[in-house]
Amino acid sequence: MRDADTFIKARGFHLPPFAHWPPAMWATKGDEVREIVENKLGWDITDFGQGNYRKTGLFLFTLRNGNLDNWKTRQGKLYAEKIMVVDVDQLTPLHFHWQKVEDIINRGGGKLVIQLYPSTEDEALADTDVTVSVDGVRRVVKAGESVVLSPGESITLPTRCYHKFWGAESHVLVGEVSLVNDDNVDNRFYEPIARFPDIEEDEPPLYLLCNDYPKYYQRNQ
Repeated sequence: MRDADTFIKARGFHLPPFAHWPPAMWATKGDEVREIVENKLGWDITDFGQGNYRKTGLFLFTLRNGNLDNWKTRQGKLYAEKIMVVDVDQLTPLHFHWQKVEDIINRGGGKLVIQLYPSTEDEALADTDVTVSVDGVRRVVKAGESVVLSPGESITLPTRCYHKFWGAESHVLVGEVSLVNDDNVDNRFYEPIARFPDIEEDEPPLYLLCNDYPKYYQRNQ
């Protein structure tokens, strides 16, 4: 978390104030922070249950997000935004989203490599081509082919498009702009993994992860 925070600042990107609230401050908050808590804004670090974060893992900070109820009413935020840090050869495993269309953006640092596969109706890997948009330019990619994004470049990933990604050359600051994000119901990993891993606490939290809020925040306080 400290390393990622330093890297984000070094790239000239600034997180919102609540990113740096200490745990004790959360205990003083009331109903005014419901949006942060309920939509899981904030710090999110995962090793996908593999136990080796440097090899298979991802650092994320969710800056803004709505919820699936917004889609039913067409009210409120229908979108989400994240900032991520991806290390060299640090893999985010193969997955797709049933409902979320997303733009993945290289915000700076090294290169981001994204491998793509279409999916079949029964959610297996297909061997047909994938059509994506790279900075507004239509591109046809063969199944299993990788797209390499340099700083400033982006790709739009449609629903049900399997993708995995990793960094090359150096750390990459990655942006994500998408429809509403719900990691509990809208991720389909090709191989079963744990999206939110168990954490062995060996020191007090520096800042709270998005799944830590219920331990410190009492809405009615």
